[in-house]
Amino acid sequence: MLSAEQNEIITRVGPGTPAGSLLRRYWQPAALVDELVGNRPVKAVRLFGEDLVMFRDERGRYGLIGRHCPHRGTDLAFGRLEDGGLRCAFHGWLFDVAGRCLETPAEPEDSNLRANVRQKSYPVVEKSGILFAYMGPGAPPAFPHFDCFIAPASHTFAFKGMIDCNWLQSLEVGIDPVHTSFLHRFFHDEDPSRGYGKLFRDTSIDSDMPMSRIMREFPRPRIEIEPTDFGFRVVTLRQISEKKTHVRVTNLTFPNAFVIPMSREMTITQWHVPIDDEKHYWYAIFTSFGAPVDKDEMRRQRLALYELPDYIPNRNKHNNYGFDPDEQAHETYTGMGADINVHDQWACESMGAIQDRTQEHLGTSDKAIVAYRRLLRQAIEQAGRGTTPLMVLDARQAEAITGPPAIDGIAPADDWQGYWRRTDAAKRKAASWAHGQ
Repeated sequence: MLSAEQNEIITRVGPGTPAGSLLRRYWQPAALVDELVGNRPVKAVRLFGEDLVMFRDERGRYGLIGRHCPHRGTDLAFGRLEDGGLRCAFHGWLFDVAGRCLETPAEPEDSNLRANVRQKSYPVVEKSGILFAYMGPGAPPAFPHFDCFIAPASHTFAFKGMIDCNWLQSLEVGIDPVHTSFLHRFFHDEDPSRGYGKLFRDTSIDSDMPMSRIMREFPRPRIEIEPTDFGFRVVTLRQISEKKTHVRVTNLTFPNAFVIPMSREMTITQWHVPIDDEKHYWYAIFTSFGAPVDKDEMRRQRLALYELPDYIPNRNKHNNYGFDPDEQAHETYTGMGADINVHDQWACESMGAIQDRTQEHLGTSDKAIVAYRRLLRQAIEQAGRGTTPLMVLDARQAEAITGPPAIDGIAPADDWQGYWRRTDAAKRKAASWAHGQ
């Protein structure tokens, strides 16, 4: 249970706030590359409470600049892409990807006004289908050599979705290993061969038992938290029999992401990125250690569930998440369909726009939540003192942070640690791109 003041500190993300200042020290997802395809690659973006516009110039460079023109405040999201930048449609002022004003065409020819104008801008890089922005002070940190960043484009797929509440609620759901036995419970097991691209629809490694059955029948796992150089590892153990234990290895990658196994071949790296204090996007990179990702199928599955251009889920609070009491009685624990993102969305949004953590009562099964809040508060304090927080990396440090392992399998009860490490090593050896990682 937190005090109201502590809850404010770890949830609010606007400019100048403690958590907002910390999160700006890291590269953060700002848009999908898919959102800037076509003949006019310009998109309005709201990120950490700031109104911005993302664009790609004629040279293929990405820029993220303030949305309102510094001349008279009009909306640059309706600007013209031309002459090396984004031109305001009101008076023709032209800005490049670094926020420099290149032209003020209505001014006298000898005017030096443009030299004195600089629009807010943030650097942007593309990684595995996501455009990341750095909004913090000084030079940006290096990217860790995570699997999702080093895998070839053929083996990754990126997507996003909007959630109508504070970012921290969703991150905490993502690192909670117990909720899957309830929130994502299915009363009937699907044929795993039809589960491509779906979480909890495969079978665990070294088992014919569907993951949905494991989650359903073993709801009281033992949870181990192991500190790492990127945050911490969560090892969830479900005793299947006297000799066998189900092992699920997931990871909190500081500050606002996690890495989990999706299937025998794929992992999911997922960020929860504030739009502002009361809305956020999840961004995910799906990484395959086997065959190249079937991007068309992955995209088809997800576009059927979201409304573009804002990636708002079809099932949401305005239609009660498609709740069906008959389905709840006979098919799923929630009665909200088979898409687990909808289940998570309901859980997060039903807590309120910003959860009141002064009223909660945490138990033993919430140890990952407790561990994360401790890390977050420590990092906020470090950033406030001017010291370097966890995962603000230089190039040498970034090279050493690889993986992380994400495993779901059936292990010998007396050697689950050795099992998941051997399984991860074998998976990397078999992957065409992961050798040496």
